[in-house]
Amino acid sequence: MALNYKRLRVVSDSRGVVFEPVETNDIERYKNAHVVISGPGVIRGNHYHEKGEETMAVMGPALVRTRDNDQIADLEVPAGETYQFQFPPGMSHAIMNLSNQPNVLMAFNTVEHDHADPDTVKDVILSDG
Repeated sequence: MALNYKRLRVVSDSRGVVFEPVETNDIERYKNAHVVISGPGVIRGNHYHEKGEETMAVMGPALVRTRDNDQIADLEVPAGETYQFQFPPGMSHAIMNLSNQPNVLMAFNTVEHDHADPDTVKDVILSDG
């Protein structure tokens, strides 16, 4: 299954930015939501989900790398923009903060998070070395 992504509408003013990470019609599909704030150069993800579909809003500047079977793809989210990604089960994903400041991503998964048995499988597809 191919990666689905799109640029989100971002409203920006002197107070900061606002964006809607998922469509209203889709909210009830999700069983888990979490916010991640990463420092400069930090890589998050490097995993895939066996059952859940993950939808993620990523603020730029950031690099999003995916692996679908043996195909590696990179997509850069420009500074000042926010993209929404839909990672199907089995698609590895990793996100690197390309900024010198913290960046934000918000993720939603169709599978409830179970701390004792998480639906994640480690797959290092992006490293800082």
